[in-house]
Amino acid sequence: MVLFPNCKINLGLYVLYKRADGYHDLSTVFYPLPVKDVLEIIRSDTNQFTAYGIPIPGDPTANLCEKAYQLLRKDFPTLPPVHIHLYKNIPIGAGLGGGSADGAFTLLGLNSTFQLGLSPDQLIDYAAQLGSDCPFFILNKPCLGGGRGEQLQPITLDLSAYSFVLVNPGIHISTAQAFSLCTPDDAILPIEDIISQPVHTWKEQLHNDFEFPVFQLHPELREIKTTLYAHGALYASLTGSGSSFYGIFEKHNTPTTLPLSWNYRILP
Repeated sequence: MVLFPNCKINLGLYVLYKRADGYHDLSTVFYPLPVKDVLEIIRSDTNQFTAYGIPIPGDPTANLCEKAYQLLRKDFPTLPPVHIHLYKNIPIGAGLGGGSADGAFTLLGLNSTFQLGLSPDQLIDYAAQLGSDCPFFILNKPCLGGGRGEQLQPITLDLSAYSFVLVNPGIHISTAQAFSLCTPDDAILPIEDIISQPVHTWKEQLHNDFEFPVFQLHPELREIKTTLYAHGALYASLTGSGSSFYGIFEKHNTPTTLPLSWNYRILP
């Protein structure tokens, strides 16, 4: 089976308060975008994981694809060995959820290939054990996210009339460090109210709480947001805890080139 895990962006990301378990409650809107990895799952004699494309740092056994397989095998001991091939195209550690997508799509692929009979709710429960962003990719449609991000409420939001520019500066942001520099604040206008307004009004109301610490850690990243607005973005923001930014443009006003030294992709 071949699957195509896609990325996401966060439309607003508010850090509300720190919980007793050490995590923070968040409020955000997840929105899927069509920058994709390629994931192939093949029945095999032994378990294998191989990756191509963008190099993936760390121990391969710690990859979320492998963790997803092991998680299901605990409850389905007859699950046969598989060879997982992953072509990595979504930038790593960039706030785009690529690793989370790969883990979630592995759950979906194993459930379908081996007819495990897991419902969407059951798959979401498994995905939540892999990581906070993973449950979103089981639904993979616009959702209001709460809790650690795993509490999902599908919403009606269609941005297909707009184009997107994704900018990846290639700088790794420590999520733990970014959280440590955030000041939780629950006195905000709910995100669902903001996004119900026209996109051009979001600039003054919709924000990502991680931008302040990210700009503290890497002041040069502020130029990305400034440049996106200078080229006509209706709205521009950091996604996740960074370091990628996106701009939302009217299709007729989409820039064809940007004077940035970082990598960027235009999604018409």
